[in-house]
Amino acid sequence: MNSAVELLGLQELFRMTKRQILYQVLNFGMIVSSALMIWKGLMVVTGSESPIVVVLSGSMEPAFHRGDLLFLTNFREDPIKVGDIVVFKVEGRDIPIVHRVLKLHEKEDGSVKILTKGDNNSVDDRGLYAPGQLWLQKKDIVGRARGFVPYVGIVTILMNDYPKFKYAVLGCLGIFVLVHRE
Repeated sequence: MNSAVELLGLQELFRMTKRQILYQVLNFGMIVSSALMIWKGLMVVTGSESPIVVVLSGSMEPAFHRGDLLFLTNFREDPIKVGDIVVFKVEGRDIPIVHRVLKLHEKEDGSVKILTKGDNNSVDDRGLYAPGQLWLQKKDIVGRARGFVPYVGIVTILMNDYPKFKYAVLGCLGIFVLVHRE
């Protein structure tokens, strides 16, 4: 038992007073709330409900690979053009999709209909849209890709594919924050 406690570095935790433990828990809370504030700030600055997304499939290869981290913007005054890479959500699906704009139909009233396709796919995305939906609308667009960092998001994919890995990483991070006083 003692070797497991030493291995995890928990002996430091057992030496702490209640006040020190409470201080560490509050520090952890500050880290979490700071991360949430940064995320909300990014949402305001970029105009996107999800300013950072991870590419989850190979449908956009060779432009983007599975695990690439994309930075998005979604400014209303910036029109979408054919060739833009957009992230969109479809009714009934929780996970947004990253694909390229294939066709646009702009009406005189200002509304836009958008057709997308993955670079690595042989057909357009009509099969991915909600039943009966043939085009995307501006409201379906989460954002437009403005930059990326290759393969950084692979950690997110691993955490989604292997839930035990996710809990192990989060547990280790929690213990690290609680144990280290700096």
